[in-house]
Amino acid sequence: MAQPQPGTLSLAGRRVAFTTPQTGGGGAYGGRLGSLLRQRGARPVPVPTIAVEPHDPDRLRPFLLPGALDHFAALAFTSRSGISAFARALPSSHRPLSDASAFPFTIAALGSDADLLDRAFLSRLCGGDAGATRVTVLVPEVPTPAGLVEALGRGSGRRVLCPVPDVVGLREPPVVPNFLAGLEEAGWVAVRAPAYTTRWAGPGCAEALVDPDAAAPDAVVFTSTAEVEGLLKGLDAVGWSWARLRARWPGMVVAAHGPVTADGARSLGVEVDVVSARFSSFHGVVDALSTAFSPQ
Repeated sequence: MAQPQPGTLSLAGRRVAFTTPQTGGGGAYGGRLGSLLRQRGARPVPVPTIAVEPHDPDRLRPFLLPGALDHFAALAFTSRSGISAFARALPSSHRPLSDASAFPFTIAALGSDADLLDRAFLSRLCGGDAGATRVTVLVPEVPTPAGLVEALGRGSGRRVLCPVPDVVGLREPPVVPNFLAGLEEAGWVAVRAPAYTTRWAGPGCAEALVDPDAAAPDAVVFTSTAEVEGLLKGLDAVGWSWARLRARWPGMVVAAHGPVTADGARSLGVEVDVVSARFSSFHGVVDALSTAFSPQ
């Protein structure tokens, strides 16, 4: 087992289940969270309840034709998966953003997601380093979709392209619809672009928690509302309920990656014990969980 890094709160020996998808764009969310947990000495228990799947890049192609983005003032991403999908679809033979009148152009992303908006990404978007220097990368102080709307400011009728997921097998969580509505209220013309698919992981997704031989988890971490619904649906598929799971593991701490996920969980009847105060990256929820387990 990995030893906790010096100077950090420890999760040594704690079994931490997490419902984050293990595959998909954005650097494999589950792999990143699992790695952080191991660094703190925890025993990660992957319980992916949703899967992130890339679309055929052709679905984004209409927005990436020569000069197609010249009609937009901004590009707004709400996830790493959206950035990864957009980057995969970017053409190498022409530039989607080409007209000098399109500048200044803003690309907005949340927290550490903006790390993916590197020089290579911007150069491919603008056809070279010269154009990339005229693009502003905006990272809101509050790393939530509502914070993104506030940071973008008044739209004054300008268009903003929003690469977001299609949701299959689950109800679409309110995060993206509320984000698009917030942009419209701020005077933007928000254009939704299908970037990838968020899909329920299937009826066996809760098996690691309901198996008769499963060891007791010390905590479960949710990083999106869709994951919560996916787990509830997985429990229902095998004749379980959240109440039954809580009764089986009464000491299990429920943690949420930020207030948006916490509110989504509570709206589905899942009470949350720990909410990360810093949610620009997974470090925040791991810190919050470590603090919850530290001696008082």
